[in-house]
Amino acid sequence: MSTATRLFYGEGIRAVGVERIIVEAPVTRATFYRHFPSKEDLVLAYLRGVDAQTVDTVQAAVAGARSPADGVRRIATAVEDDLTRPGFRGCAFLKAAAEYPDPQDPVRRLVLAHRDWYRGVLTGLFSDVFGDSPRRGRPEDAAQHFVMMRDGVMTGAHLDGVENARAAFRRGVEGVLTMLH
Repeated sequence: MSTATRLFYGEGIRAVGVERIIVEAPVTRATFYRHFPSKEDLVLAYLRGVDAQTVDTVQAAVAGARSPADGVRRIATAVEDDLTRPGFRGCAFLKAAAEYPDPQDPVRRLVLAHRDWYRGVLTGLFSDVFGDSPRRGRPEDAAQHFVMMRDGVMTGAHLDGVENARAAFRRGVEGVLTMLH
């Protein structure tokens, strides 16, 4: 999986063929196809691996939070940390969605399921942040704003550099935390 992950993330899913992965990975053709009968199976396994890492990261951020707002900030910090990892090239899910535009495709459905989960976690946190205030913000809107800013910072950091993108993202997160209607 590590070879497929490196190549799919670094060069694009459709740009990398199964033959190349077999050549670069320490695996025989028979073993490869026993585990992954099709490229789609491999792509789905790759994205499930990215999803599992993201779930672990978000759960750790929330578990270590002192408050719901701190949980949101800790998730934002995890996003920011991702921007500076070696080889960062944007969001694996956004990249996969661009390559698989058909909403019925299993790859696209996995991307959308991941986004729904992510938004759900944030909606729960924002619901707790806003509480029962008479000027309560809509948690769903706040979560959607956060996800859109996360998408933007992932793309902006890859294209324009980390520092400006990170600063704008952090200001946006603080703004969403105070969003009331």
